[in-house]
Amino acid sequence: MSMHRPCVITLLTDFGNQDAYAGVMKGVITGINPQANIIDICHNVPPQDVFNAAYLIYTSYKYFPKGTIHIAVVDPGVGSERDIVCVKTNDYTFLAPDNGILGFIIEEEKPKVIVRLTNDKYFLPSISNTFHGRDVFAPVAAHLSLGVKPQQLGVKINQLKQLDIPKPSFKETGQLEGEIIYIDRFGNLITNITKKHLMQFINKKSEARSRKFKTSAQQKYSTCDTMEITVWEKKITRLGRTYMDVKRGEPLALIGSAGFLEISINQGNAQKYFKVKIGNKIHVG
Repeated sequence: MSMHRPCVITLLTDFGNQDAYAGVMKGVITGINPQANIIDICHNVPPQDVFNAAYLIYTSYKYFPKGTIHIAVVDPGVGSERDIVCVKTNDYTFLAPDNGILGFIIEEEKPKVIVRLTNDKYFLPSISNTFHGRDVFAPVAAHLSLGVKPQQLGVKINQLKQLDIPKPSFKETGQLEGEIIYIDRFGNLITNITKKHLMQFINKKSEARSRKFKTSAQQKYSTCDTMEITVWEKKITRLGRTYMDVKRGEPLALIGSAGFLEISINQGNAQKYFKVKIGNKIHVG
């Protein structure tokens, strides 16, 4: 195609900024479509951490213009028999290894088209076993930005590899149990409990209390004042709205920008304060 046109292409990788890998991908893209608008989402995903990448692409992708092509390359299986896929949703196109990296996204919206990349017409002429970001993902994204359709890239398939996403659960003790799924650079602890899960918990607790005390709707307690969140045997007794709702150095829980329950320290580091890691449980009671 001779007519180049602008298109947003994003990059999410575990390549870091020390090496030239991410820059070379951009070189390949702009060599095919010089007008491509390339935006880095993140290149500091921990090496081979597919779950971390899945969370980051999920919490980022909607904030780009419709029609954006998202490339996610965290690919422990590079060079193996794992597939590379192109996934089209209502508003976006994704290029990723089929290793669960799109797991959060496909839970939220059903893909319209899934294609396994097989048409090497859109790859670089020589394919390495270790750098498919350069040799496959980048050129394919560039060709998509010029109007190539996903169906031209290979063979349609029906499903993607699933990601093991832990779900919150309501315990017999009356508590809601979740776990830490991401820790950002500020030490904020992001859990798998969403605002929706919290509302379900609040309603369950409120109904149980109403049955026990036969209280009217007007007499129901304020949940924000009585909610107790336990992180590694330390308790937080209030659901806040901003970090400044507590004094400097004090912990609080709030619904973070990605819509998940987040444990934070005002002007501090919650990971260090609670001495926790990803996978540790938290309880809402």
